[in-house]
Amino acid sequence: MQVLKVNNNPQKSISNVFDEFFNEFPAFGNKEWSNWNFPPVNIHETKDAYHIELSVPGRAKEDFKVHVENGFLAISSEKKEETKQEDYKTVRREFSFRSFRRNFNLDESVDSNNIQAKYENGLLKLFIPKKEQEKASSRQISIE
Repeated sequence: MQVLKVNNNPQKSISNVFDEFFNEFPAFGNKEWSNWNFPPVNIHETKDAYHIELSVPGRAKEDFKVHVENGFLAISSEKKEETKQEDYKTVRREFSFRSFRRNFNLDESVDSNNIQAKYENGLLKLFIPKKEQEKASSRQISIE
C-alpha cells in the first residue's frame, strides 16, 4: 500500500498517477506542455522512510517553502523578479525560474513532525520518516 501520494489523489498510487499523466499528454515539445511548471520528482522508499528529490537547479534554499498542513506536504517556490541592469541587455534568455507548487498526500503512517529538507547541487531533497509500527502484543483474554 502506498502511503505517499502525488497530486492529492488518494485513490491512485504514485506510479499510476505518473503513467496516466504522461500517457494522456502530447509530446514534450508541445506548447501546452511548456506551460506546466512542475519540477520533475523522484520518490524512493526504504523500510524506514520516503525520500523525495525535486530537480530545481539555479535556486537558493531560501526560495523554497516546505510545510505540512492537514495531511498534505506542500513544496513551493515563488518566481523572483529580476532587477534590470542598465549597463547591458539580455540578447537571449533560455533560463526559466517559474513559480511552482507540488503537493503530496501523507498517510498516518508517516511521521510528519520529523520531515527534513536539504538543498544541494540543484536537488531539493526531503526525508520523510515512517512512524515506528507498534509491535503486536499478545495477551490472554479470560472468558467469563
